[in-house]
Amino acid sequence: MKTRHAACSCGQLTATVNAEPVRISVCHCLACQRRTGSVFGMQARFPASAVEITGKSHQYQRTGDSGGTAEFHFCPHCAAIVYYRILAQPEVLAIPVGVFADPSFPPPTVAVYMERKHPWVQMPAQCELYD
Repeated sequence: MKTRHAACSCGQLTATVNAEPVRISVCHCLACQRRTGSVFGMQARFPASAVEITGKSHQYQRTGDSGGTAEFHFCPHCAAIVYYRILAQPEVLAIPVGVFADPSFPPPTVAVYMERKHPWVQMPAQCELYD
């Protein structure tokens, strides 16, 4: 098991993870595109008990197209989202893969909202794809 460290841009809000991801996914929904400023969001889910959060965060809740609500935690100084909770799944924390700043992070195994994917984006062959 590898210990992973995630941090906001200024380093004030961090997450240290001592578990392997239970899911690594890409979301092509329009809300994730807006949230990330990119053409998709990529996140890894971990057992909440294996994640240690340090620093202060502000929260923002959003209900997605599926009807589920997520509570995003972002740094009050640099505004980077470091983790979020899916309220219907309190046993897991989701962490955007980019805040690990680790090019060796494993690829996604699931991609959702494929009907909103930009046509030039290609998913790895092993991904389960869902509209």
